[in-house]
Amino acid sequence: MSAVVHFKSSDRVFEPYGESSDKASISRLVGPGLSKSMGAGVARFDGCSIAWTVLYDELIVTLEGTFRLRVGDAVHECAPGDVLWIPAHTPLHYEGDGATVFYALSPVDWRQRAERADNG
Repeated sequence: MSAVVHFKSSDRVFEPYGESSDKASISRLVGPGLSKSMGAGVARFDGCSIAWTVLYDELIVTLEGTFRLRVGDAVHECAPGDVLWIPAHTPLHYEGDGATVFYALSPVDWRQRAERADNG
């Protein structure tokens, strides 16, 4: 059995994320080195729009501010406590105004799977 890991907010480190790296950042908490099935972390978005196509199933919980998920013409505007479920292969834009979100995704090894698919 694995040991419980406590991620203290005071120890959290955020890295720039996406093309608007001055307005978006991410703190990856759970990755392939810790779990074989899921990933998780915390992200911040403020006055930006980050285009992405998710290659995994994703769950997002808004913690602070206003978070928006733009999928085609649909805009899902979320306040603290709101939760979004996003199925794999969804093209989207992550947006926010002072938004902090928690995310969980599966499978955790989506990058390796995408590389294997690209290579053959």
